[in-house]
Amino acid sequence: MLHKSIAITAIACLLAAPAFAQKKYDTGASDSEIKLGHSVPYSGPASAFGIHGRVTLAYAKMLNEQGGINGRKINFTSLDNGYMPPKALEASRQLVESVGVFAEVGTLGTPPNLAIRPYLNSKHVPQLFVSSGITKMDDPKQYPWTVPWYTHFEFEALVYARYLIENKPEARIGLLWQNDDFGKDYIAGFRRALGAKSKMIVSDQSFDLTDPTVDSQIIALKASGADTLIVFGTPKFGAQALRKTADLGWNALRIVCSPASSIEGVLRPAGLDISKGVLTSQILKDPDDAEFADAPDVKDYLGFMQKWAPQDNPRDSTAIASFVANQTMEYVLKKAGDELTRENVLKLSTTMRDFKPKMLLPGVALQNSPQSYTLFRQYVLSRFDGTSWKPFGPVYSAD
Repeated sequence: MLHKSIAITAIACLLAAPAFAQKKYDTGASDSEIKLGHSVPYSGPASAFGIHGRVTLAYAKMLNEQGGINGRKINFTSLDNGYMPPKALEASRQLVESVGVFAEVGTLGTPPNLAIRPYLNSKHVPQLFVSSGITKMDDPKQYPWTVPWYTHFEFEALVYARYLIENKPEARIGLLWQNDDFGKDYIAGFRRALGAKSKMIVSDQSFDLTDPTVDSQIIALKASGADTLIVFGTPKFGAQALRKTADLGWNALRIVCSPASSIEGVLRPAGLDISKGVLTSQILKDPDDAEFADAPDVKDYLGFMQKWAPQDNPRDSTAIASFVANQTMEYVLKKAGDELTRENVLKLSTTMRDFKPKMLLPGVALQNSPQSYTLFRQYVLSRFDGTSWKPFGPVYSAD
């Protein structure tokens, strides 16, 4: 009987051992919590994007009220980077060296993310779901710990070029672009996509984030004889461009890049009525679109915002984008289970297949690979009707 008891005990231990061995943790993860963090521009010229951080904190609070992820609470630290690279780097150092985060998730802004990328990669800290679409952010060989979330700005610019070549081949294009990596990426992609038809561009005007307005640039673009205005800039300057265009009585076809397409952050400040007819590229549903009014995911999103982020406007496209990004974070961490190592989470974040979080437009899904980390690889053109964005035309794919 003794030998039989020992044998049973030994078998039980062997059976239990694999389950115990599956629990693996890196800094910032434990049986009880997962420490995450990011920095966003709560202040400065891009402060309209601060809603991204507030929605992220609301989402973490919701998860924790529901028991966390796999029983672990999410301890999320959101810091202000002012859209300034030095301040973003200071925030990342604080998150890694003082807070002890497991990963940095959803830090917003192209200049800030470029500034922190070398540091986080040197520390082997995942820089997940980066809110920047600059093409060089997707560089798995040199920066294997940085996972972009937005589709490439270059690809988005390609969509606008295709649309104009197909629908307005005689367009006289005036470009307004932000003089940093953000704007330069759009310009490079747009010119490359036009190719031999680059002569369609009759003028381009740049601006700096420190500029108080872009009025002089819009005046110059109108004077060039352009009949099409394309804005590659952040929300503040998108709103200024649309308003000045209306003030001048310039009846141009207006296209704004997706980061400057927020109804609340751009179109309402510019004027909803004068924004009628503006085009942009989208990947997310507009909750005001009657076509999606009864969609379960739209109802879930609006319910989330009403309960967990009542101080913010659910119609803000940045809020919707944050909601989608946080679902992606939740999905990866759930899938990681008890193997909460940085390497495992990085692997799961870079091998996604047809993940469809709530609020994506029909036909759009998230997917990437170890060769190209970027998750969004599709776009749909939309036109503003004075109330909401209306998708039209085909789904454009980067693949």
